Amino acid sequence: MSKLANTVKKHVDVIKRKDQGELTPPEIVKELDRYIIGQDNAKKSVAIALRNRWRRQNVTDEIREEILPNNIILIGPTGVGKTEIARRLARLAGAPFIKVEASKFTEVGYVGRDVDSMVRDITELSVTMVKAEKATEVQDKARVQAEERILDILIPPPKRTGFQQQKQQQDQNDQQVKAEEEHQTTREKFRERLRAGKLDDRVIEVDVPSDASPMMQVFGPVGVEEMGMNLQDLFGNLMPKKYKKRKMSVSEAKEVLAQEEAQKLIDHEAAVREAIERVENSGIIFIDEIDKVAGEKSKGGGPDVSREGVQRDLLPIVEGSTVQTKYGMVKTDHVLFIASGAFHASKPSDLIPELQGRFPIRVELKSLGEEDFVKILTLPQNALIKQYTALLKTEKIDLEFTESGIREIARIATQVNERVENIGARRLHTILTTLLDDILFNAPDNISEKKITIDDTMVTEKLSEIVTDEDLSRYIL
Repeated sequence: MSKLANTVKKHVDVIKRKDQGELTPPEIVKELDRYIIGQDNAKKSVAIALRNRWRRQNVTDEIREEILPNNIILIGPTGVGKTEIARRLARLAGAPFIKVEASKFTEVGYVGRDVDSMVRDITELSVTMVKAEKATEVQDKARVQAEERILDILIPPPKRTGFQQQKQQQDQNDQQVKAEEEHQTTREKFRERLRAGKLDDRVIEVDVPSDASPMMQVFGPVGVEEMGMNLQDLFGNLMPKKYKKRKMSVSEAKEVLAQEEAQKLIDHEAAVREAIERVENSGIIFIDEIDKVAGEKSKGGGPDVSREGVQRDLLPIVEGSTVQTKYGMVKTDHVLFIASGAFHASKPSDLIPELQGRFPIRVELKSLGEEDFVKILTLPQNALIKQYTALLKTEKIDLEFTESGIREIARIATQVNERVENIGARRLHTILTTLLDDILFNAPDNISEKKITIDDTMVTEKLSEIVTDEDLSRYIL
């Protein structure tokens, strides 16, 4: 069950002290501040959008369907936190979330993904989320049933004699009862040892579902990918499920069989209904690189397949339509769409007017400076310095960054962004990797020091030559 638990933990980053739906906008911003530095305007906008979802659920029925989400466009260079804001927002809400790149879609009739696939993908994700949550709810019962199956393998039940033999020979019946009592006593002893973990290393043979199912793929124009999934489901149901024997330790069998038993205990139809309801009322689709499909028509005069055609296909999905998925029809009327783009070569007004109107809220994210980088390196719970410190801790090495060292890293990141290309906070990854490469390489064997201090002198010595040589910095930093 650990994999299922991890799935739930990944997608539902719950706030323990109160229900996520009751978080006020200031509380939502406070939670986002734990991971994202600055960008207060963007945080405020998404916090209001999330709170409006809770408000919509609590209005009267006659007006509820009329309240549409205010979709948002986040405008700003790469690496300033656009994607992270949307991702963290979805985790706060416990909502299905998917990120897609607008540039991956093509106009209907051309080779490439159709825009409907984003709805199918988020529905698939939502079903996985709900089933994982349902599985954790029946975890205790599933573990008990898995335990019984393991005991059946370790101590097979005694064979029963035929009815005619029992009738003819009473003593055989008595022996049968005695054998079953002895078997039950032995079984309870093994149960105690199993729960105490004393049998975990024993190898047993378990029947598990075979993964060797026939692969099926439908080749054809865009839009038939759903046909391929439905055909595979149809033929998969017609053919009986095959099992194969696999040797594994008892500890591994506990997890494998518990997952299998949990799937039997779940009401799959109810899970699918709940998953679709989540997508329709709380799903968040993040469309990245929206600026890549913005712009004028191609020079030839005809429509640019990668631009205006995609925009016109996106329009009904964002506006609200019904999409066929393998789990049923899914309405997108109340899905929250958050688009983002750098808009270097274009501007939001280059989008077709109809699509512009479906994204009424526009927030510009500012570029990050030296002070922002200092905060990014130290304050968030997932700060890079904390990550590298934890990694080297596994080698029994204490890595320490002085304040001057952190400021020098931030200064260099800002300088390289200004001179080469502004990739925002992602520049910190390349700089820290270059700075620590020798330490990370030699840590397992050759480093005698158990405490390493990174100060401004060390940072300057390691990176100054690369930063000074602009051609070299383009390749390395």
